[in-house]
Order: sequence, then C-alpha cells, then structure tokens
Amino acid sequence: MSKVLVVTSGKGGVGKTTTTAALGAAIAQSGSSVCVVDFDVGLRNLDLVMGAERRVVYDLINVVNGDAKLAQALIRDKRLDKLALLPASQTRDKDALTDAGVARVMEELREKFDWVICDSPAGIERGATLAMRHADMAVVVTNPEVSSVRDSDRIIGLLDSKTIKAEKGETLEKHLILTRYDPNRADRGDMLKVEDVLEILSLPLLAIIPDSQDVLRASNVGCPVTLNSPLSAPARAYADAVRRLQGEAVPMSVPSDRKSFLGKFFTRRAA
Repeated sequence: MSKVLVVTSGKGGVGKTTTTAALGAAIAQSGSSVCVVDFDVGLRNLDLVMGAERRVVYDLINVVNGDAKLAQALIRDKRLDKLALLPASQTRDKDALTDAGVARVMEELREKFDWVICDSPAGIERGATLAMRHADMAVVVTNPEVSSVRDSDRIIGLLDSKTIKAEKGETLEKHLILTRYDPNRADRGDMLKVEDVLEILSLPLLAIIPDSQDVLRASNVGCPVTLNSPLSAPARAYADAVRRLQGEAVPMSVPSDRKSFLGKFFTRRAA
C-alpha cells in the first residue's frame, strides 16, 4: 500500500523542503517509487532544491482545478527514475486549493507511487492543514531553538485534530527530525539539547541532522543532499531516517546531555 507522508513544522526556515527532497531521493534510491509534492503555493522552493525549476509547465493548482492532468504536471527526476516532483504554483495563493481537488489528486498519487511526500508550508493556515489532511504519517521538523520547538508543539496538536485519521479516531504516526544541531553550541547553552527537545515534544526521534555546509551547497546546486554529498553526515542521517521509516531497526547515536537551563522553562509534556 502507498503511504502519504507530510513534512511539517510551525516555523519557517527549519529545513522542511531540504528534508522533503532528501527523504524523497533516499526512498527512490532504496527502490520505491516516490513523488514529492510542494504545497507551499505562492512561495514554492521544492523545484529549486530538486533542480527542476526550469521544467515547470503545469503545477499543483492546475491539477486541482482540472486545467491539467496529473501526468502533465509531474516532473520526472533525471537522476532517479523512481522520483517525481509535483510543483506548487508561484503565482496563485493557497485559497486556490480546494478540499475536493486535493483529495482527488492525493488519490491519484496513491495509485501511481509507493510514497507521496507532502512538503507543507510553515504555519497553521489552509495550505498547511491541506498538506497534512491526507497523511498516513508525519515528520515534524524542528531546530533546537525555543521558538521553533514551541511552534512544532502547536503543529502536533493540529496533526492530532485536523487530519482524516484524527476524524476517524485513528492515531497518526508522528516522528521528529531535529535539524541544524551542533553539540558544541548545545553544550555552551546556545541552543536546546536533544533531551530538551524530546522532553517538550514527546515524539520518537527519527534523525538528528547536524549543522553542515553540505546541506546549503546541495540546495544551491539544485540537488538533494543525499545525492549531492552521499557520504556527508547529513546525507547519512537522512538515509538512516528512511530506513527507520521503512521499519528497519537502525541504531541512533544521540549525544548524551544533561537537562539544560532552557529546558526548565518547558515542564509540560506533549499529550
């Protein structure tokens, strides 16, 4: 059965699009067919990170509104034949997305691909809720910063209330990816430590992506980091994350850290 995965967060700039591209490429490398879908209507970036910005003819809005067929809008990756992109519109806004249209497109994508990865816009508005609505599982992306973690806590609440699974009384499988982590800065108290973030959000940890220039370089050349720098620490972390999503028991090396001072401000555990 195909799986729909939403990559989401409350705060912008935490690495959702980078994560979507990296996970999509790693899944395609494992042999499964995957489509990455950009739901950030009006501010699309996934096509840039995938290196397909010049190949966009039709987009998600065209398919939702029936102006183009899904096959016309899908952009097949030149490096991996099992990877495809459905770009967002650059000129429309999120109000152009309709519930019925998105549901129809998601059903078509389920029939064509083993995995559908939805790159959600930041925030809690319509684009984000539609991106998560049809998900079977979610990856919450956060930086080890107070504001990012707090906003991610809000997103977890939406995942537990605004999805089809929630309406059916089912539990949506959720995972956490911690991006731009620097253990030295965490030790100095410049950012939250891993234990702090896990205590606040109470989600199973899928991966810790270290702060690295490899991620920025990959984005700048339009290639997922798992393809551009496969031996780099971020690429290996994303590859391990995919193996965990696929059910493998992959050990994770989490830096040991004591409860930090900032963590004392967050005593409530997520429901």
